[in-house]
Amino acid sequence: MGRYLVHTFGCQMNAHDSDRMEEVLRAHGWTNAESVEDADLVVLNTCSVREKAEQKLRSEVGKLAPLKNRKNRGLVLAVAGCVAQQEGEKLLARVSHLDLVIGPDNLAELPMLVADQMAGAPPRARTVFDLDAPRFLAAAPEPGATPVSTFVTTMKGCDERCSFCIVPYTRGPERYRPSGEIIDEVARWVDSGAREVTLLGQTVDSYRDPSLPPPASDDPDESQFPSLLRAIATRVPGLRRLRYTSPHPRHATAALAAAHAELDVLAHHVHMPVQSGSDRMLKRMIRRYTRAEYTERVRRLLATRPDMTISTDVIVGFPGETEQDFQATLDLVRDIGFVGLFGFKYSPRPFTPALKLADDVPEAEKSERLARLFEVAEAQTRAHLATLVGTRQEVLVEGPGKTPKSWEGRTARNEIVHVDGRPAEGRGLAGEVVEVEIRQAFKHSLAGELTAKAIELLPLESGVARPSRKRRALPLVL
Repeated sequence: MGRYLVHTFGCQMNAHDSDRMEEVLRAHGWTNAESVEDADLVVLNTCSVREKAEQKLRSEVGKLAPLKNRKNRGLVLAVAGCVAQQEGEKLLARVSHLDLVIGPDNLAELPMLVADQMAGAPPRARTVFDLDAPRFLAAAPEPGATPVSTFVTTMKGCDERCSFCIVPYTRGPERYRPSGEIIDEVARWVDSGAREVTLLGQTVDSYRDPSLPPPASDDPDESQFPSLLRAIATRVPGLRRLRYTSPHPRHATAALAAAHAELDVLAHHVHMPVQSGSDRMLKRMIRRYTRAEYTERVRRLLATRPDMTISTDVIVGFPGETEQDFQATLDLVRDIGFVGLFGFKYSPRPFTPALKLADDVPEAEKSERLARLFEVAEAQTRAHLATLVGTRQEVLVEGPGKTPKSWEGRTARNEIVHVDGRPAEGRGLAGEVVEVEIRQAFKHSLAGELTAKAIELLPLESGVARPSRKRRALPLVL
């Protein structure tokens, strides 16, 4: 066929979709291009959760116009992902050099749609949700190219309808993948060399298994997600770590906390978005929980492991947010003790209920509040990392570090650790879980070195030199 290039904007779900698109293309004879100039197909996989992502798309599409119009008229230019789903035919009307618009549920059709374009078909938008027969593209791990850490999707869509969020419009209602398919894919990744898997879903802990009867609990927030975690732990014993993102606080039930207490494979960290510490704002955001309920559920998770940590997402400057509301958010950040935080300024998104509210917080005030939020959150992150200096941590090494003689990995929680001592020969440390003594804390990461115990336990093919041992001389008896 030809050569493709996929450029990804946005979240982990988008990155996962890009991987699946590449697999589908390779299965139809396509190969990866080194650059845009060498490509016969360029796919821009887009995010529309925030306005900045759309701006990036417009910029990238604009850059490709001269290439397509003057140098490579045969180039097929496609936009995929959430902006594609959001705009559809309107995107084709606005961008004259665009050939294809394809939604998240139509990725499997990409090779056929591109072939039609190369045969002279007119530009086309294909953005149809698979509501009647949900389809999930299964990953195809390639021997010798398996990452240490990878993603497996459990569901798509969202039923929460938060007033600021466009995801229900661009990803559709919740549709769940049968647990057997999920477990089989996790097993394939592990058999190919992956050591860590992150389960993906828009509200991953709302998962319900379509191959099983509904949960027996009368609690409408109870899901079958804890059962899925247990099944993976039981049926894929070679998996070293299991993570998930992003959960919704409503479904962080006692059953989920129990799974964290009982399953050693589960990471000792959860990213639990809160968005605001003000009950008034939470109600306007249609988050469907109160500050007290969020706090109770997060503290229940924190109690499952002595070293359990929590990070979160926060929106500042939501319509109607007062200084008092913002102070409530800062108080919650301090009260919970989040070790990590992603903060964002509210920006109006198409088709969202929040458009009916006046965006009455000035941009300068949004920026000022975001800076204050980051000041508090980063101080907490630094303080947390400082407590780990001098401790010994188990680190799953993911690959080479940024400096010539280092490796990079993460702890059982989620701290990034730079490990000294890359060997000159051998396969190195990638994929190994090693004991590291933490020597230094940075702003967002740690640095340390392998302990003697870790070096002794490493396989010889890693290439890490073992410390020399002096032979003990025995006295000569005549």
